[in-house]
Amino acid sequence: MMQPTGLPAFRTFILKVANRCNIDCDYCYVFNSKDQAARRLPARMSLDVARNTARRIGAHAAAHNLPSVDVVLHGGEPLLAGIRHLSELLATLRETVPAGTPVRFGLQTNGTLLSAAWLDLFQQYGVAVGVSLDGPPSANDRHRLSHAGRSTAASALRGIDLLRARPHLFAGLLAVVDLANDPVEVHDHLAALAPPVIDFGLPHATHDDPPYRGDPSVPEYGVWLSKVYDAWLARTEYRHSVRMLEDIVALSSGVHGSVETLGLAPPTSVVIESDGSLEGVDTLRSVEEGASWLGLDVFHHSFDDALRHPKLRHRQHGKDALAAKCRGCPIVDVCGGGYLPHRFSTASGYGNPSVYCADLEYLIRHVQVSLRAHGWTHLNDREETGDTDGRDDPSRGEAGRPGRGRTDRGDRAVLRHGRDSHPADR
Repeated sequence: MMQPTGLPAFRTFILKVANRCNIDCDYCYVFNSKDQAARRLPARMSLDVARNTARRIGAHAAAHNLPSVDVVLHGGEPLLAGIRHLSELLATLRETVPAGTPVRFGLQTNGTLLSAAWLDLFQQYGVAVGVSLDGPPSANDRHRLSHAGRSTAASALRGIDLLRARPHLFAGLLAVVDLANDPVEVHDHLAALAPPVIDFGLPHATHDDPPYRGDPSVPEYGVWLSKVYDAWLARTEYRHSVRMLEDIVALSSGVHGSVETLGLAPPTSVVIESDGSLEGVDTLRSVEEGASWLGLDVFHHSFDDALRHPKLRHRQHGKDALAAKCRGCPIVDVCGGGYLPHRFSTASGYGNPSVYCADLEYLIRHVQVSLRAHGWTHLNDREETGDTDGRDDPSRGEAGRPGRGRTDRGDRAVLRHGRDSHPADR
């Protein structure tokens, strides 16, 4: 049996089961970014790759005594793999991962190809389905169009309606922030679709290719997300999670979060490409050609080999891997220096604060002020008393992985009614 590395194990395995997409989102980090490798990879994952991946997952789980693992079917658009092939792939994964390691399946889709037959398959294997949607049609169609330039909103909403009829399969919604869209309108439209979770991602950007800003002197993305936070708390009937915001609440209270875009806990996910090659953070494709490549694959390497890879050292070094400015910041335990791709510059690699530094600070401070106003008593002292010292400049303008709701919905009531409580860990 392989010997564990002593490093935090992978717990989420993201399988790129299809490396093509039926729509053409202009912000897509897979097909419309610096790295175009996906276009050269197999259109779908073979059963041989899936079988070797499952064996590696089983060995990794046994070596690290993992009680369960998450396997997320991703793309591209994973439904392009076809219902028969995806059924065979799920069967292969279920049969090959040892029975002593429970597998929770998830899938992220644009929703346009969902059908009753697909949901029957997901029912059979317990696949939780997340859908990417940026808001009402006017908002969604700014970026998420077909290859012919046509709206995809109606097709996505039809897919979401099917999911709503089987709420136990509905994992949540993922939206990318666009400053041109009204944040309250976007949030309330998504909330009306009754997802258990809404996740918001910031558009991928670097210091070489910074995000659009109407006024560079204003933390516009932080202001946008703060308005979402206020809208989320404003109505007592809302029972959904907003994952990024709940993570800020949790991290501000000293509790671990659930996403890799915030906090200092080492990420525990790994990507398996359609040809079996491994990537640590596939969103690094938005940085430069080859940034996400590890030179490893499931045929010749274990997941422990990936844990030791030099490109993944940032996962183990926590605060020490951050820019000096971030290490001395009083809210670093919450923002974690920002998402890794957003720190990049050609001049100094990842040794920079996030391009969204000011936005994250604004949002975190806004949430923390709200928590104090509602009688929250668990805030970290360092975060309560620290000065920001004029900091300047996290899912995924990305296809993402909405999680199951982690924080007890009762905690949102605490913010309204001032009761002393503590958010549940993931």
